[in-house]
Amino acid sequence: MTRKTKNDRPTFVDVFAGCGGLSLGLKRAGWRGLFAVEKDAFAFETLSSNLLHRPGLKYQWPAQIEIKPWSITELLRKKKIDLRAMQGKVDLLAGGPPCQGFSHAGRRNVDDPRNQLFKDYLALVDILQPKFVLVENVRGFKASFKIKKKGQIENFAETLEDRLSKNYEVTTAILRANEYGVPQSRPRFILLGVRKDIAANVRVEEFFPKLAGNRVRFLKDRGVPLQPASRDVLSDLEIKGNGIGPSMECPGFDEILYKGPRTSYQRYLRDSSVGAPTDTRLARHRDDIKARFSEIIRICNEDGRLATSLSAEVKAKFGLKKMAIRVLDPLKHAPTVTSLPDDLLHYSEPRTLTVRENARLQTFPDWFAFKGKYTSGGHLRRSEVPRFTQVANAVPPLLAEQLGLALIQIAGVSASSR
Repeated sequence: MTRKTKNDRPTFVDVFAGCGGLSLGLKRAGWRGLFAVEKDAFAFETLSSNLLHRPGLKYQWPAQIEIKPWSITELLRKKKIDLRAMQGKVDLLAGGPPCQGFSHAGRRNVDDPRNQLFKDYLALVDILQPKFVLVENVRGFKASFKIKKKGQIENFAETLEDRLSKNYEVTTAILRANEYGVPQSRPRFILLGVRKDIAANVRVEEFFPKLAGNRVRFLKDRGVPLQPASRDVLSDLEIKGNGIGPSMECPGFDEILYKGPRTSYQRYLRDSSVGAPTDTRLARHRDDIKARFSEIIRICNEDGRLATSLSAEVKAKFGLKKMAIRVLDPLKHAPTVTSLPDDLLHYSEPRTLTVRENARLQTFPDWFAFKGKYTSGGHLRRSEVPRFTQVANAVPPLLAEQLGLALIQIAGVSASSR
């Protein structure tokens, strides 16, 4: 059998790409990235610094599309002719429209204008006419909502499927990332569409069974447990055993020092990294906050409420008004990572998690460094995507790689044929 060359590999465009988790996974699965569409400057800086120049993971960015942050609306308005010229050159259009309005993790807002961006995604589908479309979103994407301004009920997933079904055979499922080696629950809506003119040669109905059937061997080959626990991925980042020192990046902050991996999962995430991982800056908790966290961790251990929301009694005792605050269970996978750093406490140390620890729970390798602000507050939360949010919004690269491999398998030679 003739081995495929670099240019024979199937191609993809990543839209709403964020910091690049989906792109990283697809590239590791053997897909060839053409370009990525991401509006936020911080997230795009992270994506470009990690994936534009790294050997084996580079995009083959077309010269006619500038390498810069793009909103999909701006791209469609300014580059429509260039995009039309790419018809027949894009095998897969992948990406998940912003999910804030659908998410169960916060206050869902069906009228959030970001919820309408999937319509721009469909416009890009119409222009590029890729063989495959892959959509990832939060589980709440399948929920039905009342549109306040229109006074009607709408289900965005059903609308998306209906629009795509005119030209694509579509299959969907809700996947839990923890069932695919990711150390957090993270239920997600996944949609795969196969263009109807090639659907006879692509077994679309086998995509999700193939994905599930591959996972045991896939994870074993990488030294990753099928059901990893938080401690499997985080124990080598504990302050105890490593110590702390002044942050090299952020004067006035401390960061976790690093001595080396302890488990097979940690060795997998090190991924030939040299030196200490980045993004281990610690939050500056006051002594009274540390004491509160210590007591919360103790109570949760005694009450058996690790990795679940605090009881009303505990919230009342500490005057907590947050919708969700949880303590990691070291022996189980984590809850879904969110963009708020204080949603999740460490399983044994009185502190919130670092960006790197959240990135570990998302299966980013340690060489993948995040850029931009660490957090944003106030009105800036709607216009900036700082590091914690970049991590939370990403598709776990380990899951994305498995999605990409399963698609190649069911597609056979269709992905690379012209």
